[in-house]
Amino acid sequence: MPAAHRPGLAVGSALTIPESELSWRFSRSSGPGGQGVNTADSRVELLWDAANSAALSPVQRDRILTRLSGRLVDGVLTITASEHRAQLRNRDAARDRLAALLADALRPPAAVRRATKPSRGAKERRLKAKKQRTDVKNLRRRPDAP
Repeated sequence: MPAAHRPGLAVGSALTIPESELSWRFSRSSGPGGQGVNTADSRVELLWDAANSAALSPVQRDRILTRLSGRLVDGVLTITASEHRAQLRNRDAARDRLAALLADALRPPAAVRRATKPSRGAKERRLKAKKQRTDVKNLRRRPDAP
């Protein structure tokens, strides 16, 4: 589906960012481009105001603002794409990158690991294996001369 006809940017099943919240800037890209290298504005910047987004729940907003704090400037997240020669492909790359970044930031934190002790049977099995290994190595040694 072309970018103009999409209702919004789907970030997993829990979040869709409306197209009206995404703003675009275009500029000339460095690198290959053939005849159009000096005229085509193929570099894309996708801007999204995470701090003031109506699409986010308070929990989602807090999670995004804390996890992406290093990438936000005044609550605005900027994604740049210039790896393709065509502006449309760079737009799609920026959209995909934003969706992946937000999906990763919204992932719930991993459960805290609770330390456990090895069972008595596990300790006994470990010590039995060590004893067997010791016996094997002792059998390889030269017998002591009387």
